[in-house]
Amino acid sequence: MTSFTESDERQALRREVARLAGKYGREWFTEKARAGEKTTDLWLEIGRTGYLGINIPEEYGGGGGGIGDIAAVCEELAAQGCPLLLMVVSPAICGTIISRYGTEDQKRRWLPGICDGTGTMAFAITEPDAGTNTHNITTTARRDGDGWVLNGRKIYISGVDEADNVLVVARTEDARTGKLKPVLFVLPTDSEGFEYRPIPMEIVSPELQFQVFIDDVRLPDDALVGDEDGGLVQLFAGLNPERIMAASFSTGLARFALEKAASYAKERTVFQGPIGTHQAIAHPLAQSKIEIEMARLMTQKAAALYDAGDDMGAGEAANMAKYAAAEAACDAADRAVQTHGGNGITQEYGMAGLLVATRAGRIAPVSREMILNFVAMHSLGLPKSY
Repeated sequence: MTSFTESDERQALRREVARLAGKYGREWFTEKARAGEKTTDLWLEIGRTGYLGINIPEEYGGGGGGIGDIAAVCEELAAQGCPLLLMVVSPAICGTIISRYGTEDQKRRWLPGICDGTGTMAFAITEPDAGTNTHNITTTARRDGDGWVLNGRKIYISGVDEADNVLVVARTEDARTGKLKPVLFVLPTDSEGFEYRPIPMEIVSPELQFQVFIDDVRLPDDALVGDEDGGLVQLFAGLNPERIMAASFSTGLARFALEKAASYAKERTVFQGPIGTHQAIAHPLAQSKIEIEMARLMTQKAAALYDAGDDMGAGEAANMAKYAAAEAACDAADRAVQTHGGNGITQEYGMAGLLVATRAGRIAPVSREMILNFVAMHSLGLPKSY
């Protein structure tokens, strides 16, 4: 393996995941979404084949690999038209945090279900009034006897209806002001006082978004993951993988859009020869190919740095990868629609839905503007602007 190529094992993993996802495909995925159904069959098959928990230690049912491996799985699923948002959340964020900071009992309780797909875990950090400013979260946790009581509101929480548990980011009640000192809890979704309501979205996806209400939810002491004084280090153990996975999610969608556009451009004839012979069609698609490959390379770098334990270096690269991948995906989807002409905005060809799906990558899980703030401040040494 060199700095610019993936190992034979990683490439074989990509081929196997692509083959598996190809059995389902985009048409199956969108049919499920439009019918209000779930992609459980695909999710459980990924779990049975060992790909879902490939980044989790073997002793807990995982594959013992790294973030680069689970990111490859995420990308290849999206490249086959089956982007699974919960891949970002359950194994990459929750699985990583619990693997790194959970007790032995917590690992044995929650990680096997994350690995085989039978115990999916959601992640709740975003709040209605905090938005991008995580330091302003107001969900609180207070000690009560030998346990905790949680109160708060969360928004845009993915897949709560498919999860047995949700990893909630809160702050201790005595730390409502000043710098954020996050505390992390695993909260069962059937807990008394926990409610969730779906948010109507324009994205065509079987994975839904929810507003979450946490009202006097009582949790035992062992629901706390990590040290209550552990601070941001514990949180970012999951947020850097989240950015890497989001980048792979975007590059996978971009590859899917570009492949469909290139195939159409080879076959569609309007004047003389296929439309792909015209540079007005060919050059934008070639540009997307370049942009996608650059984003993939930065994603590979971010994953390698993270798996090597370089959290600071991984933070910079992960933010850059996520930014580049979202931009590449938006451009690829737009060019794919344009290549298809009027067919690009029909349900039959399935291109227009990608415009919204890829656009979300510029907003979540961290906005492009906040990434630019990060790079300006940390990479260029410019004054903080917010």
